[in-house]
Amino acid sequence: MKKIITSLLFVLVAMSAWAQNVSVLDQLKADPRKGYGNDYPYPFANAKLTKAPKGYKPFYISHYARHGSRYYWSDQLYKELDTLLSAAHQKHQLTQQGEDFYSKFMAAKQELKTGVSELTQLGWEQHQRIARIMYNNFPEVFKRGGNVLAIASLSGRCVLSMSAFCQELVQCNPKIEIREQSSRFTLDGVVPTDHQNPVKHRFQRVRPRFEQNRDKVSFDNSLREKILPRVFTSTEGLPGNPHHIGSNLINLYTSLPSIGHEGMMGNIITDEEIASQWEDSNLGSYSWVFGPQYEAIPILEDILNKAKAAINGSSDHIADLRFGHDTCLGPLTVLMGLNGADRDPEDPAEVKNCYQNWQTCKASNIQLIFYRGKHGADDILVKCLLNGQEASLPVPTTQHPYYKWTDFQKFYTDRCNSHKN
Repeated sequence: MKKIITSLLFVLVAMSAWAQNVSVLDQLKADPRKGYGNDYPYPFANAKLTKAPKGYKPFYISHYARHGSRYYWSDQLYKELDTLLSAAHQKHQLTQQGEDFYSKFMAAKQELKTGVSELTQLGWEQHQRIARIMYNNFPEVFKRGGNVLAIASLSGRCVLSMSAFCQELVQCNPKIEIREQSSRFTLDGVVPTDHQNPVKHRFQRVRPRFEQNRDKVSFDNSLREKILPRVFTSTEGLPGNPHHIGSNLINLYTSLPSIGHEGMMGNIITDEEIASQWEDSNLGSYSWVFGPQYEAIPILEDILNKAKAAINGSSDHIADLRFGHDTCLGPLTVLMGLNGADRDPEDPAEVKNCYQNWQTCKASNIQLIFYRGKHGADDILVKCLLNGQEASLPVPTTQHPYYKWTDFQKFYTDRCNSHKN
């Protein structure tokens, strides 16, 4: 009997793992642009939210968001492509597709170089829409107006993302009073690692376990080589090695929807080709967000402290909003274990089931919604949304997706304290 039960459990676990694999890969198949990873523009899905338990009403929201869509983060990409394409054009080493791409790139290059790292119109609109959805989803929090504190990193794209979000909230209800702040005083709550932060931290960096087995799996990683003949008749004598040239072309391609230049590269690359290499790129992303997860502890502590103040009445905020970067939101996702992001599997093939880099997309955000029951400060529930979808937490609960505040607070306080130097 024990053998039968053990066998059944094994089958169930295997089926569960298979279902998760299909689910993640099916999402990618349905929307190949998810293969862009953290370059993916924010998806506006019609999420169906679970109704709160009877007697509980939302009263406070705590939030962390990445800035919206922007031009590429470094001017090096645009400069290198300018030099490369100009040289190839002069040496007659471009295919017809390459010449078409060259013409379109040259027509836009001044805009690209000027706009580097700045928020685009799409980035502004993303945060406007997210703010309105938040307002409509939780009208009880905002209908009477009230005070909101919004803080942003010192980066202009984060400040503008904050402004877009806050302006939209006030458009929804002019009774909302919002204090917007971007200063060194508040960096601990948005970008603790900023060199201008007067509070200095030293947190351990860690390696995910799958890296020990990375060489046991292989993926098709030939896209860089495949696309070169579509652009160049030859790369001989051109600046940059073929691998780097291919990487630059892919990086430009995945940035185009965010900057309003879709079609610039014609059929040189397709979304499906980007998606075909997603699992390999996702492994790199997991290492990137897993390693510095403890650097997000000050952000999580800011969330806990401000929520505690809102609950006990020492703060009158109806919401606390934060606008930062993927370099913080990704590690925060792992630190909090959203949807199993802290699982740290040994098998590289399992990584995709606990973290998908498209969750750290442009304008990605975490929303913690606090609900008060009939017994005041001792009767609080918390629900977490990741990019508007209900997320699971590693906190024990019998009411998923709702968690008792006391359990939530203790779990994450203990997690923070156990990893502080």
